[in-house]
Amino acid sequence: MRRFGKIGLIAAFLGAAVATPLFGQPSTAGEGAAAQSGGIPKLLDLGSKSCIPCKMMAPILEEMKTEYAGKFDVEFVDVGLKENVPLAKQYGIRLIPTQIFFGKDGKELWRHEDFLGKAEILAKWKELGYDFGGVSLPKIERWEPAKKDERTKDRVCYLCDGDVDPKAAVVVKTDKGDVRLCGLHCYFIMYSCLTEDKTGFEKKVSATDYATTKLVSATDAVYLCGTEEKTGRPWIKAFAGRDAATKEMQTSGGSLIAWETLQENDLSHRCGFCDRSCYPQDAAKVLIDGVHSYGCCAHCAMGVAARTGKDIEVHEPDGLTREMIVVKTMSGSVASIEPKTAVAWFGKKKTADDKWVSAGCFHQGFFSTPENLRKWLEQHPYETGEIITIQQSLADKMKLSPQQIEKACKIGECAPKENQR
Repeated sequence: MRRFGKIGLIAAFLGAAVATPLFGQPSTAGEGAAAQSGGIPKLLDLGSKSCIPCKMMAPILEEMKTEYAGKFDVEFVDVGLKENVPLAKQYGIRLIPTQIFFGKDGKELWRHEDFLGKAEILAKWKELGYDFGGVSLPKIERWEPAKKDERTKDRVCYLCDGDVDPKAAVVVKTDKGDVRLCGLHCYFIMYSCLTEDKTGFEKKVSATDYATTKLVSATDAVYLCGTEEKTGRPWIKAFAGRDAATKEMQTSGGSLIAWETLQENDLSHRCGFCDRSCYPQDAAKVLIDGVHSYGCCAHCAMGVAARTGKDIEVHEPDGLTREMIVVKTMSGSVASIEPKTAVAWFGKKKTADDKWVSAGCFHQGFFSTPENLRKWLEQHPYETGEIITIQQSLADKMKLSPQQIEKACKIGECAPKENQR
């Protein structure tokens, strides 16, 4: 968004109009321009071909001009050109881009300064009494698992709902009973989200000896760590003694590592939204003003825009094919999505009082097409939730208060409860 005071030539022509914009007031010039649209509503965007938000809006305007032809007119005016300065003055423009919505009668209904995304434009039209529909999505939802989960409680990870390998299980003792996790990475995610005093917390943690499947104090264990060849994802095996770990190393490779170093390594990468530990190989890549960060899931990646108040660029692989999906935001709205067919899955679960809430970061994702989402659901029969637009994924995060963002994904908000699986 650019103030006219920085444009130079235009500022000189606008004079007092910069300090006294005509917000919410229909102008004679505006009525005349809109009346020429043939009795249909009109969206007028006043900007410049040189400002970044204006350039981000250009493809959106072109797309809507074609998609909604005959329903409402879309017009762009480059107020950076000298011949258009009088028009900018008549409209009382002080910031660019500025969008002005006109009704069928040519009267101004509403105006907005700065970037405005397609979803927000359509939502505003609907609010103003003109329903042109929204971004259409096929109906993809599942409110009951496609398959009954017959796994026993001790075989389900409390954090990610994944299968627990008896040779890799981690047990955390709590006041409400033992919490079983599928591995040390899920433990470190849990640890990074704790709201309680963490002093001495590791004494509550036991890891499974890979050789004997017996529990051993996590701080006393010896760890063998390596990297999966195909994915680059770390793997960790715990042992009660150094001899067993060394023997396994001769077969599996890897390096021996102490508890303190293991913890430091696993907590070194954090989600830019909820601050939980994450592996870069699993996380979305988030670019913020040239600085690289992560999103522990697709939706948390969008939340980085809400937490930082900045424009971001998200790179998230398709949950099925790993094709890269790139989303750019501008002023809290989605500016572009590649591929344009990409959609989001909002994983949900039902609470004890029959309310549907987020199922957590492990159950969210982006997909390059709705069809890829359908195929992914076939492979994940326990998943419940619904398809949403990526715009909605961002909008949900932008609605959060600073206090809600501060509590996001924190254990304590979703701590183990009695009789909970």
